[in-house]
Amino acid sequence: MMSSGFSVFRVGISFVMMCIVYKSTEDSLPDLTPQKYFSTLQPGKASLAYFCQADSPSTSIFLEELNEAVRPLQDYGISVAKVNCVKEEASRYCGKEKNFMKAYLFRGNILLREFPTDTLFDVNAIVAHVLFALLFNEVKYITTPEDLQKIENTLKGKENMIFSYVRAIGTPEHRAVMEAAFVYGTTYQFVLTTEIALLESIGSEKIEHAHLYFFHCKLALDLTQQCRRTLMERPLTTLNIHVFVKTMKAPLLTEVAEDPQQVSTVHFQLGLPLVFIVSQQATYEADKRTAEWVAWRLLGKAGVLLLLRDSLEVKIPQHANVVFRRPEKEVAVEYLVLHDIDLIIFHVENNMHTEEIQEDEDDDVEGPDLDVQDDEVAETVYRDRKRQLPLELTVELTEETFNVTVMASDSIVLFYAAWHAVSMAFLQSYIDVAVKLKGTSTLLLTRINCADWSDVCTKQNVTDFPAVKMYREGKNPVSYAGMLGAEDLLKFIQLNRISCPVNIASTQEAEEYLSGELYKDLVAYSNVSVLGLFSPGMTAAKEDFTEAGNYLKGYVITGIYSEDDIWILSNKYAATLPALLLARHKESKIESIPLAGTHMQDIVQIVTNALLETFPEITVENLPVYLRLQKPLLILFSDGSINPQYRKAILTLAKQKYLDSLTPCWLNVKNTPVGRGVLQAYFGPLPPLPAVVLVNLHSDGQVFAFPSDQSVTEDNLALWLKKLEAGLENHITILSAQEWKPPLPAYDFLSMMDAATSQNPTKKVPKCVKESDVQESDKEQHEEDKPAVRKEPIETLRIKHWNRNNWFKQAEKSFRHDKEL
Repeated sequence: MMSSGFSVFRVGISFVMMCIVYKSTEDSLPDLTPQKYFSTLQPGKASLAYFCQADSPSTSIFLEELNEAVRPLQDYGISVAKVNCVKEEASRYCGKEKNFMKAYLFRGNILLREFPTDTLFDVNAIVAHVLFALLFNEVKYITTPEDLQKIENTLKGKENMIFSYVRAIGTPEHRAVMEAAFVYGTTYQFVLTTEIALLESIGSEKIEHAHLYFFHCKLALDLTQQCRRTLMERPLTTLNIHVFVKTMKAPLLTEVAEDPQQVSTVHFQLGLPLVFIVSQQATYEADKRTAEWVAWRLLGKAGVLLLLRDSLEVKIPQHANVVFRRPEKEVAVEYLVLHDIDLIIFHVENNMHTEEIQEDEDDDVEGPDLDVQDDEVAETVYRDRKRQLPLELTVELTEETFNVTVMASDSIVLFYAAWHAVSMAFLQSYIDVAVKLKGTSTLLLTRINCADWSDVCTKQNVTDFPAVKMYREGKNPVSYAGMLGAEDLLKFIQLNRISCPVNIASTQEAEEYLSGELYKDLVAYSNVSVLGLFSPGMTAAKEDFTEAGNYLKGYVITGIYSEDDIWILSNKYAATLPALLLARHKESKIESIPLAGTHMQDIVQIVTNALLETFPEITVENLPVYLRLQKPLLILFSDGSINPQYRKAILTLAKQKYLDSLTPCWLNVKNTPVGRGVLQAYFGPLPPLPAVVLVNLHSDGQVFAFPSDQSVTEDNLALWLKKLEAGLENHITILSAQEWKPPLPAYDFLSMMDAATSQNPTKKVPKCVKESDVQESDKEQHEEDKPAVRKEPIETLRIKHWNRNNWFKQAEKSFRHDKEL
């Protein structure tokens, strides 16, 4: 069964693809007319043809990938040609525009299979799909554990099996498996799956990566006996699979009686270490059993040999019972004393050659990785798409249950869309919060999928995803506008346990509030407590402060004191009423800010600025907050914790108002490794640390470096800043003004729809084709040429991105909507 399909494949295949022409493809892709191409097709001759329509260069990326696939396909007996469609020669492959979105696989002049061209998104996908279709009998695709068990039972006592899991069809790992099947398909039964549940069913733990197992079914003579399995622990590349399969064919255990330094086996030639179990006549049987156990444990990782001490001319130290030889020829063997199998395994695995075997490829130039999603969020969601979340910790809402649930109990609701990558990424953080709050909060965590219940989300003024709102009985819902992470969301929930601003009843309670004792369980979530001081008659000022406190709810603790003895606090803290008292708990410091003539927006701005640290450690999470200040950044890069003397110098300058026009900060490259990349962008080679730079991101992009031969002191920094202000310092680089974009081009779905439905032949063709979309098959294709092709509808997505450049502005918008509601 296996060899027949494989033999037919070697006779020859013709693979025809429909496309748009790209004139600048390299000479390695032959250029033919339809008549010339079809005249060259012969039984037993394999070819890959690419039909093109003149004067339309819109599929250049696809043509580049096809050109890259020429050489590997020729290695499998498939030649490649580009066919230009001309008016003088009629061909059904040159007729309709929708045909150019398909690919056709032929054997001779017989059509075998058709593919949507957007599934052939790179050279790996092209090679993988072609070989997968051709090796239909050699590679069985399965989806359930029952399918795997049936194949395993069939092979017991007859053949061995190679089982592999890949994340998706068309990935580099899939190509590697198909290429291995091309070589070993007549020797082993290959089985493939993309179902993560099937991988979990055989006991795999690291399910986020591709896996390959060798099933030793030939040794299982009893049908009730399970086939022994060996996992390939190296990455799935063609060369690694070849090495792995070679070790599976090698003898499990070899007996030798010569110098270990001179022994050479298949394992050693493949770059794997050798383990010699030293034996003698008296303990031969026991030593052989031990060696076999070790050999099974190290199968695919090292070669195991039984070294007969009695017949060995070379002297082995009397105490040694294990000899370890590394694959490097110049390294001497090690003589060890290890009396436990686990110790032998541990020693080998921790002393193996760690450098991964690299593919021998001709590509010297690195290009964009088309095996990733458009951005890192989408890639993360794709990678974790089958991760099981404890969704039972949250209540799923529908149109029927929404109002009943949020009215019956204090609730927090996540509004998300299942098709939106950021929503699905944030859903994981939302579940993490649910785990942390389990059994400790009376707040009900719920979620609603706006893709299913759009009317509910519209009524709740939700137009951006994801969105979080807190509902309490008798109060307007409060919108969350912080970072999309578990830590910030948990802080928002915890700080909303109290109703802000808190009404303080006495001066004693006010002192407890300012010291952090009144709400000490919340101090960990809010390092600053804000207390408004007002005379009883300051009605308008109190209303502005109350509105600001409501607006800041969930981000900072606010309180208000307006009793007759207000003068006690006013005198103690030298505050001119109305005033704010800012209690910084970490610094044990209280400062007063006058509020005369300020309005709600001014108070919000004062408080938000007060929440910012004077000399913060910059991280990926808080960088946007400090960039909003629109000031040049004075950054001290440190390899670890900052030197206290440097901190003192910069804080002193800040206190003396030297740094009012700058944002002083520091970055620990150990906590934030991307800092090393930032330094390389500034300097080229990494400079010695600490390093101080001034970056003017918001104007001309100039970067200035503090002299590395000077120590970071108040005087030196002040003098350097004065030189900068006077224009006496030269910049080390100028940052590009280009926008930050995803690694791959975006897809204009609406243009794609217009192009697909337009009857105008001059309509602009879309530049990109979405990888996951599958174009509808040509219904007018001749029946005899139609293979069975899976068809999926085109999905049109309209994603409205949430601009968080000013989260307080967005929160204010949501607050107004909630108030209207």
